[in-house]
Amino acid sequence: MPGSGARDRPGARAAGEPRGARRRFSVADANRALPLIRRIVEDIVSEYARWREMVHEYELASALSTADAPNPEAEHFQRAAQASAEEIEQFVAELEALGVHFKGFDLGLVDFPTERDGREVFLCWKLGEPNVAFWHDVDDGYSGRQPLRPAAAG
Repeated sequence: MPGSGARDRPGARAAGEPRGARRRFSVADANRALPLIRRIVEDIVSEYARWREMVHEYELASALSTADAPNPEAEHFQRAAQASAEEIEQFVAELEALGVHFKGFDLGLVDFPTERDGREVFLCWKLGEPNVAFWHDVDDGYSGRQPLRPAAAG
């Protein structure tokens, strides 16, 4: 796992890379989908914390290994981290199947494709927020989040 980029993210694909056809969400559609999306994102964030711990334990156990005396715990933690990464990938695939893009393991960020003023943008939600209340340009990301106008809430 070390040197493979595994510490940055658990999957081979970048989080949130779209797969398949693009669905567009209204704010109301996004908020209706939010209970299911929230549950999946909670699972991702929880499993991601577990994955990070397994990677840490693997690194510690590997440091105690030598070519003549491999540490059996290293292999155990490596398998556990891989299983955790696979579970995370399945959760992310569930979100993608719903038409949303998962963007952040630590914050639990989700983008909902939509159109605003004739251009593609994202409605933006993060774990802990009660509803979808922000948007940003496709190229801006989380740092460019802006509140939705009250008239756009429907």
